[in-house]
Formats: sequence, structure tokens, C-alpha cells
Amino acid sequence: MVQLRLTLIQTDLHWHNPTANRAMLEEKIAQIQLPTDLIILPEMFTTGFTMEASTYAEPMNLHTFKWLQQQAARTQAAVAGSYIVQENRNFYNRFIVMFPDGSYHTYDKKHLFRMANEHLTYTAGKDKLIFSWKGFNICPLICYDLRFPVWSRNRNNEYDLLIYVANFPQARRQAWNVLLQARAIENLAYVVGVNRIGTDGKGITYSGESAIIDYKGERLFYQADTEVIYTHTLCKQDLEEFRQRFPAFLDADAFEILL
Repeated sequence: MVQLRLTLIQTDLHWHNPTANRAMLEEKIAQIQLPTDLIILPEMFTTGFTMEASTYAEPMNLHTFKWLQQQAARTQAAVAGSYIVQENRNFYNRFIVMFPDGSYHTYDKKHLFRMANEHLTYTAGKDKLIFSWKGFNICPLICYDLRFPVWSRNRNNEYDLLIYVANFPQARRQAWNVLLQARAIENLAYVVGVNRIGTDGKGITYSGESAIIDYKGERLFYQADTEVIYTHTLCKQDLEEFRQRFPAFLDADAFEILL
């Protein structure tokens, strides 16, 4: 039986303090008590959601990249989340999944949150990522991507698990909760949303509400307002059996995304 043990970390973040955030998250990762295959951190886990990219961006293979390698090697789990990366004079809100052997995949946030001028600071990604780990095909997306279902559309069951890492404000918690469930239902896939809590340096409050949702839209886990380290096991056989009983994907509309 193919199973994926994942751990989500819902936490407050130190504003504009990568060193403090790496130390804090390292302690939380060390507190994981159950065996796990995948550890998921929030969006911009080194800084909080900031437009000060020129100050806090890192080139690849520097502090946070090496820290991810260390955490993956120590835990023998994949470790994932997004932080600010500078590459070819551009800034990216980049999701990195790091594997225990030091190999990795990246996804650059496609939909940039213009209401905070993210589109004026960062360069949008162009490619969706689907990677395989422990028998699951996994698609990672970032925060505002949640509002755009075409980008996440699961064509021909190409992925089994959809991940959103986020700094999604409490003021828009209804959208967060409803859309996570909608993405699971329409894509016949597990969905995991990992959000932060606390108040950032701009006075924006986050309620967390990280969740694990199954392919029917039912919550397997949900937690608001408090820090939590939670491990849950997903079963691929359950997903595949449901897809066979309810093969809505066979009637999905064919389309091509034009960038």
C-alpha cells in the first residue's frame, strides 16, 4: 500500500529575520515525533510576506538552501516551503522541495498578489511543477495561486496531492477555507494548505487555518490561531478507488494554457 506521511508546521514568523526563522523552524522540525516523509513550511518562511526583496533575497545555494539540505538530510524527509530567491537580477517567490540526498525541485509563484504590489517586485513563474515522492505525484503552489483554478487543474490525474503554502490573511479566511475544499473536489486529489499565524511587521494578522482535505472535500485536519506541528498519513489506494467509483476526470474539458 502506497502511503505518504506528511508533517505541516503552522507557526508565527519573525519579521524580516531569516536567521531567527531558520533557528525557530529547526527547533520545530526537531520536535516532530512521528515518522514523516514530507515536512511543509509556510510561504516566505524566512521573512514573512515582504516586498523588501532587494534586502532579503538570497541566491541559490546560499544560507537557506544549505539549511534545507541539512534539515532534509537530518530528518531523511523531503522539506519544502518558499522563500525569496534572486536569480539573473530577478526576484522570485520560490518554492523549493529538498530531498534527503540533496537533490531538489523548484516552483516560482505564478500569480503575484498585485494588491500588495508583489507583481512590481517579483518575477512571475511560467512553469507548473509536478514531482514524485514516495509513490505520490505532488503539485506545489503558493498562496494567491489558490484563486486561479485553471492553473491548478489536474489534467488526467497527473497529480495526487496539491500543496498550497501561504501567508493568507485572517481577513480573507473565508476564501482560504472554501477554495481549498473546492480545489480538492474539482481535482479529485488530496489538498494540503499550510498557512502562518501571528501578526507581521505591517500589522496584518494571520489565523493559520492550515488544513488537510481529501478528494471529496472533507477535512482530515484543520487548526486555527495556534502553532501546531501535525503529522498525517495519506493513502493512495483510497484516492485511486474513489477515482474509479467517481471518474469525473473523464468528462473534464480539454484546454491549453497560453502564457
